[in-house]
Amino acid sequence: MSAAKYAELGTFLRSRRERIRPADVGLPAGPRRRVPGLRREEVAQLAGASVDYYNELERGAGSQPSEQMIASLARALRLSADERDYLYRLADRPVPVQGGPASHVHPGMLDLLERMSSTPAQVITDLHVTLVQNPLAVALLGDQSGYRGPRASFVHRWFTEPEARKLYPEADHAYQSRSFVADLRAAAARRDAKDAEVGSMIRTLRGVSPEFAALWADHEVAFRREDRKRLVHPVIGLIEVNCLNLFSEDGRQRLLWFTPAVGTDSAGLLELLAVLGTQEVSAATRTAGSSPRRQG
Repeated sequence: MSAAKYAELGTFLRSRRERIRPADVGLPAGPRRRVPGLRREEVAQLAGASVDYYNELERGAGSQPSEQMIASLARALRLSADERDYLYRLADRPVPVQGGPASHVHPGMLDLLERMSSTPAQVITDLHVTLVQNPLAVALLGDQSGYRGPRASFVHRWFTEPEARKLYPEADHAYQSRSFVADLRAAAARRDAKDAEVGSMIRTLRGVSPEFAALWADHEVAFRREDRKRLVHPVIGLIEVNCLNLFSEDGRQRLLWFTPAVGTDSAGLLELLAVLGTQEVSAATRTAGSSPRRQG
């Protein structure tokens, strides 16, 4: 990065920080706030960065931010898609293709996600790439942030990696497989016929998974708008939940949130999950053999 780009990067970050009200990102305004917008330490917290590192960025110094850090800053600062792309270019990083794990999250969905503090929720793409999770979703489903390339899609992992299926009881695997394929066909139809991302995914799965190929040949098509799921948690066992979806206008992203299934003890189990927190759950997940932070 040139000195000029470092300086512009710092100026741009500061300008975006100063326009955001604390309430926009779920923070209290506080009686002694003397600066417009967010404080530097608040942006660092929202982006998962150290305060010292973020301070250096705003001063036009420090090391070149990674693509993951740029994506986190764009979400923390509620950047538009054009602003997000501009930030990538200032940092001399390639603008990620739409649909990957660094995709720009629709600001409205991000706002809704952060207001869902009492229920597991996450934003995924139409190809089931997880973009962002709240702490309860991490505790329930595991941290999905470490996957790259084709493996970023849970559908891809479902048909290529046996470990992915541990999330559901074995008796539910056939139903989940059929639902995933029908949902993928609906997503593919909604995209442009020449879309390289979904085309490559379908060709790969048909080539490596006989199960996927057989289901694809059935031509079933249906978006997963709502579903009742049984999830297997490594610490607290089987949890039955309702999974609800809110789709973005173009259908490329969806907000998923999970509520206790009526007539089960899932409400109490989800409360227990909140008490356990993500640290213990992540450790238990690693012990159980999951490796969500492996790189593709």
